[in-house]
Amino acid sequence: MTTTRATMGRRGFLAAGAGAMALAGIAPSVSAAEPTAGEQANIQLVNEFCEAWSSNDLDNIMVFFAEDSAYRMMETMALADGKDAVSERIQTIINNVDRFEVLETFARGPMVINERIDYFSNFSINTWHGVGVFFIRDGKIVDWYDYTMEMQ
Repeated sequence: MTTTRATMGRRGFLAAGAGAMALAGIAPSVSAAEPTAGEQANIQLVNEFCEAWSSNDLDNIMVFFAEDSAYRMMETMALADGKDAVSERIQTIINNVDRFEVLETFARGPMVINERIDYFSNFSINTWHGVGVFFIRDGKIVDWYDYTMEMQ
């Protein structure tokens, strides 16, 4: 099996499995185990990443990504594959982002899922309510997929 196939397999899992869970509204149960130290670190990384968007500074945002990262802005959009492609995709909206408001976050191993509302100015939408699914490796975001719950 080649490296590309392994990466595509992982990304396929994220898109189909974790994305379906996010869209179905599956959240941690009240009796869920406390996050491990690694999960807490992954949650902190994603929360800091979401906070960085209010700076509108591309370099400040891109430090969170691994070299082999990928990003799907919405479930209907093409995958930006590779750090340069992710940077180009983010550049298309960065100046319109006011802030990300994280409503809820949980982690399971290297996966972090957050529900958030993204606020925009001078953009085709004012707010986007959705779920972000992140795969973290070695303190960097490898995959980031967003799934829409509501746009206004």
